[in-house]
Amino acid sequence: MRIIADYHTHTTFSHGKGSIEDNVKVAVEKGLKTIAISDHGPGHATYGIKKQSYKEMRREVDRLNQVYDIEILLGLEANFMSVDGAIDIDDEILKLADIILCGYHFGSKPKNYLDIKMHVFAFMSRFSKTIYERSKVINTKMIINAMNRYDLTAITHPGAKGPIDVTAVAKLAAEKNVALEVNVKHGHLSVDEIKEALKTQVKFVVGSDAHDPRSVGEFDAALDRCIEAGIPVDRIMNAEV
Repeated sequence: MRIIADYHTHTTFSHGKGSIEDNVKVAVEKGLKTIAISDHGPGHATYGIKKQSYKEMRREVDRLNQVYDIEILLGLEANFMSVDGAIDIDDEILKLADIILCGYHFGSKPKNYLDIKMHVFAFMSRFSKTIYERSKVINTKMIINAMNRYDLTAITHPGAKGPIDVTAVAKLAAEKNVALEVNVKHGHLSVDEIKEALKTQVKFVVGSDAHDPRSVGEFDAALDRCIEAGIPVDRIMNAEV
């Protein structure tokens, strides 16, 4: 199995350490066929992109596509903003983006009391079984609502920041053609979570979540989990034999 595309990479437009071109150069060196620039959405309180910068990113991606022999996509790692499924994209971003990933991060700005509780429960879920179960219900509802509202490419590191019902998320993701990410940096999807998701028809994507250009195309930790869990190659959207 070989991973031929890295859809989850960050640059200095959010809190990565390299430029878009830095990431592209490493992707070319490592023989990838596709790279996406998926910086954090503007709704993140500390390291989201500046919304006005997205047009600049689009122009740079278009320029580099004329220079390098690799497919370069402009993406976004949007943030789940609310239990009702809102995420931090609008029509202007949608017109510019090639793909939209979405992940749950503690830095998303809550809209109301329930969203504050969502963050508190997610953080506290590691300390209490009761809170864990309540958090799982809220987080699962958040992701399901978002998939019903938006056309997403993938859910990044599902379960990493707060527990989810993997089966419920995977079933709807399969219906909506949304991939679940096996993330290099985070332990999610874990081997057990992958095995649970495999009981549905959901597809997977392996993502480096590179914040440093040198990490672009580095997939070993995630691939080990994929192999241990027994994901068929044709269920991984960026893999080939």
